[in-house]
Amino acid sequence: MKYNVLILGASYGSLFGTKLLMAGHRVTLVCTRPTACLINREGTRVRFPIRGREALVEIASKDLPGELSASAPDEVDPGAYDLVVLGMQEAQYGSRGVRELMVRVARERKPCLAIMNMPPLPYLKRIPGLSTETLEACYADPAVWEGFESRLITLASPDPQAFRPPDRPKNVLQVGLPTNFKAARFEAEEPTALLRNLEADIEAVRFRIGDDAIEIPVKLKVHDSVFVPLAKWPMLIAGNYRCIRPNDMIPIKEAVHGNVDKSREIYDWVSRLCTELGAESADLVPFEKYAKAAETLGKPSSAARALFGGAEYIERVDSLVRRIARQLGLQSDTLHEIVALVDERLGRNRARRSPSRSFGALASVE
Repeated sequence: MKYNVLILGASYGSLFGTKLLMAGHRVTLVCTRPTACLINREGTRVRFPIRGREALVEIASKDLPGELSASAPDEVDPGAYDLVVLGMQEAQYGSRGVRELMVRVARERKPCLAIMNMPPLPYLKRIPGLSTETLEACYADPAVWEGFESRLITLASPDPQAFRPPDRPKNVLQVGLPTNFKAARFEAEEPTALLRNLEADIEAVRFRIGDDAIEIPVKLKVHDSVFVPLAKWPMLIAGNYRCIRPNDMIPIKEAVHGNVDKSREIYDWVSRLCTELGAESADLVPFEKYAKAAETLGKPSSAARALFGGAEYIERVDSLVRRIARQLGLQSDTLHEIVALVDERLGRNRARRSPSRSFGALASVE
């Protein structure tokens, strides 16, 4: 069966979209109108590092069996799609045009797979015993999530790292860390079956280069546990948010390996929080595996780059984790310092009164 998949976000979303196109599915990317015109004219190009090959493998959407189109948010009828993938930064869902599209998606009762660092509020309601009322303040616009049913929304840990090369147009994406999207199943059975079909289709695909049929990394892995996507939280707190310093930012590699013992301490603390919520150790990623992957991450995180680029809103997983910790009676001085640094920098940015929540270039998710 070939599915129609709507993906909100043409940057990071083009990575997931390329995997679907390789399997023959139909994909629509939601983005700004100029970027949509570019993609409809030229398609997308995603560059993958392949083990055993020196050069990146560039995959052009126009060479794939699936069908790709792109649209501005006000042009989209979500009723025409089988699955909606949320591939934007959390704050962007409240921007003009996207907010109205989200209302239409919720009204159509379409299953939604989020590939975000910040879990959608309805997803958090699937975690037993967690009170979400006190967590709404962590979201740029929590009202965006009204009308969504928890049974029809799920989350994938956005472990693959990708970025737009600065010297290339907006239809080009480069994968830095080719890991997998680890998704929790839906509560509902029918959309879970759809996810498992996509998982199998992506797994089966091979890409021909000359006489070789090679396996392209970045797969979709569907898990029964609702806690598997939360494995990203220790990574974000130990690495991504610790890129943020009072007056500058540092690469993720330096944030993690500049003081490995400190990184392990906060990583293990967030992992403990996840297990207190109900996660099993098998749902999480050992620190050693994460630290090894961080050796390849030579850029500051997208959150750090956004903050020092003047953003007034970023994904606040740091604040979310701290509020959840309070519910569990846990406290971390390191996390408190991170939240204070982010609050202070956002306060500076907002004081400049730059345009907020603009629906511009969709940043990569790290």
